[in-house]
Amino acid sequence: MSSLLEAVRAGRTDEALRLVERLTDSERRAALPELKELRKELRAAPWERATRRAHPALHVAGAACHTGAAAAASWLSAADMRWSQAPAEKLLRALKDRDTAWQAQVARRLAQRPVSAGVGYELMSGLVHRSGCDVPVTDAYVIGWFQHVFGSRHGTLLDRLRGEQDLAPLVAGLFELTDLREIRWLFGDGPGSWQSALAGLTREGVLDRATMVDACVARLLRGGGPTDHRIFLPLLIELGLTRDEERERTADWTALSRDAASPVAAHAQSVLAALALDGELTSRQLAEASEAVLFRPERKLVRAQLVLLGKVLSRDGSAAAELLPVVAQAFGHEDTQLQERALKLVERHAKRLDSDDLRDELAYSVEQLTPALRGRAVDALGLPAVDRAPETYEEVLAPAPEPVTLAPAPSTAVELAEEVNALLASDGDVAAFERALDGLVRHAYQDRDALLDALDPVIRRRWWHRQDGTHPRHEEPYLTGAHHGLHSTGDGLDLLLATLRGAVRTATLHAAVQPGAAGQNCVHGALSRAFDARLKEVAYRLRTDPLPLLLSTPTWSTGLLEPDELVERLDTYRSLGARVSAADFAQALLRVRRGDRTAAGAAARRAAALGTREGTRLARWLTAEGPELPSTRRRTAGARIVIEAGELPELGEDFPGEFRALGRPVTAFGANHYCYHGSAGMGQHWLALLPERRELVAVRMVQGLSHAAVDDSRGDVPALPLLAESGGAAGESVHLCVAYGLGARHAEDRLAAVDALLVLAAREQLDAARLGADLGELARRGLVKPLRLADSARTAAATGANATIWGMLRHTLPVLLADLAMPDATTRAPLPARGLGELLAVAAECAERSGARGELPYLGQAAARTGSSRLVTEARRLRDALAEEAAA
Repeated sequence: MSSLLEAVRAGRTDEALRLVERLTDSERRAALPELKELRKELRAAPWERATRRAHPALHVAGAACHTGAAAAASWLSAADMRWSQAPAEKLLRALKDRDTAWQAQVARRLAQRPVSAGVGYELMSGLVHRSGCDVPVTDAYVIGWFQHVFGSRHGTLLDRLRGEQDLAPLVAGLFELTDLREIRWLFGDGPGSWQSALAGLTREGVLDRATMVDACVARLLRGGGPTDHRIFLPLLIELGLTRDEERERTADWTALSRDAASPVAAHAQSVLAALALDGELTSRQLAEASEAVLFRPERKLVRAQLVLLGKVLSRDGSAAAELLPVVAQAFGHEDTQLQERALKLVERHAKRLDSDDLRDELAYSVEQLTPALRGRAVDALGLPAVDRAPETYEEVLAPAPEPVTLAPAPSTAVELAEEVNALLASDGDVAAFERALDGLVRHAYQDRDALLDALDPVIRRRWWHRQDGTHPRHEEPYLTGAHHGLHSTGDGLDLLLATLRGAVRTATLHAAVQPGAAGQNCVHGALSRAFDARLKEVAYRLRTDPLPLLLSTPTWSTGLLEPDELVERLDTYRSLGARVSAADFAQALLRVRRGDRTAAGAAARRAAALGTREGTRLARWLTAEGPELPSTRRRTAGARIVIEAGELPELGEDFPGEFRALGRPVTAFGANHYCYHGSAGMGQHWLALLPERRELVAVRMVQGLSHAAVDDSRGDVPALPLLAESGGAAGESVHLCVAYGLGARHAEDRLAAVDALLVLAAREQLDAARLGADLGELARRGLVKPLRLADSARTAAATGANATIWGMLRHTLPVLLADLAMPDATTRAPLPARGLGELLAVAAECAERSGARGELPYLGQAAARTGSSRLVTEARRLRDALAEEAAA
């Protein structure tokens, strides 16, 4: 062993540096192979103190021994060196004898690395300044510079920036950064902020003002996430644009008011308003800016723009012909208060319209007003009254998704390995998982060695794989889910792959399939244990007695299994003399279609003719009455509403213990409400356990879904559309699940709940009265916020489901309006729930579009309240819509 390698192994960085400095280029190249072998050895070694000690010395020695710039840069920024790098001054010392062109090339290559590579700014800047090359304006270099300047504690930020020799190009680089997340925490508010410092340098002339202003506006026009406007909008405001600078950028303010995030649009709107009120905008320019704003959903921006237009029209009546058609665009806004505000403007200035063409143009916009406002607009504009013939509303819902049949398992081991690799990267859906699972079983039975060869590249990337072939036993509990079960489908695949590779002992696999093996006492426990039981038994049989195929692989993407197909598989087992897996057969029974009694009876006769125990059991199962559902009752767990279910004896007969738990009572108490299952995307696989009895799954999902609405967490919500697509009765539990989903915190979760609602409606399985009553009770308890519910309802109605949503809300609103109408103990009416006005607006629009008529309890009291709040306005609108007489 050379003295250099000995020093590196011992972690003596200074000694290694002195030794390498004495070597010639040829001697350094000769030392590289030993250093590379050590690096390979350290990669495979456990991450412990001795390993960490060697890394800085190896980092320095390897950098010095590479004579090529590209190779040196690659070594310096290597991922395995990232967490235990050598100090920048030592690395710079190791490279000091290289010529400036070489150092410049290394600096540029390091700067081009992604920010995640973690290359130190001190190293890059040291090479740049030593070589005299132009500063590389890359994400890594610019972000490193910002962090370096901020981290310094010498003087104020403004003083530190004044001393930066590359200030202008690095500040320009800020505006070109693709990702600001690494430095967003550096930008605050107040005099000591980056924005204040940069604006101060601009005022001093250190930074070019025109360049800074143009760069700020261009970056805001480019758009981006919230971080962008939180950095660049305050900077633009700090720069304090003059009126001339604002006027020169009128087109930019118009574009920002149309497309930018709300805070940026509001600023652009304020600039345009000031210009307009000072007479520095033409009517055409103001009209273009207003068109941009009035189409935005933010009420505050639309209201401010209408106020501005009103002021301009009051001062300059000649602008009416240019501006009133723009004002009329607000007639189509979803907020009826804004519609009425726009109509008042038109009413006030309509007399100034002297062109029939303009009146015709406004007539088109009038059609977008609510019926109550439309008559006023017709009178104000002098339009001819329209004799509207009664229209019969017919709701057309999008067709519900149809289940698809599963393709056969991959025919070759190589194709199977590719699918398993893709599944481990993405988790996949039920169809992909079941195909891969069946493929592993079939290929392990047919040619285990060929399967292992194909899976080798996949296995080598798994966390439990060891290059030396050893498999620490402390990993076995995690692979078999011995503590809390399998967290995800990826865990199940890891268990099977580890079993095939021999990373789990047979005794451990045997213990995993014993009754009562691991499981968490949570609301999802029964579903999780049943899902795990089949995978663990398959793993055990892979080691001891491989299965020729899986009986339980579904025919359809929902998890449903056709009875004829199951009979054929049992016949294959009989002809091969193979022993059936108890868990696999139990899962097959739960999946087999029994709803079609004719098909089930025919398959039962074929199954009985097999003469096997499983055939007889299947025949009895297919001919039994079912599928049955347990009795349920509603309970409260804390503030939440949940469902309790009784026992289902049918699932206690001849089923393995882990499956019998599915038929046991479900209680609102005595189980952990929080567990890891809801975040693992397992909802779709639980539904595939019981594809004809979704209520049994839904009753166990209710508590998890309540967290999405009450605690603003994520969980089972993405599975709601699949719950709607599944089979069996859609009862109390399914509807309560959808109700919680409609009030979820996250917009994408609410969208999933809307999809579920529409699927149930399209399949004629939606009980709108039940769902509406559930939503009313949840909102009354504060479990579902009316504002979120209004957003969900509006999204669903926008698909054309107006009658469906009205049928739901007509049972929700009375519960909330009743509280509003009932005085409290001090004879004062309680405050309305926040968002109730929004909910009334959606209900009014649905009632108008669907032609709903009739009385709504407590609506009259709300409409009779004084004032012009959104709640009162929308209550009156809904009252009028429900009372409107159809034209004769």
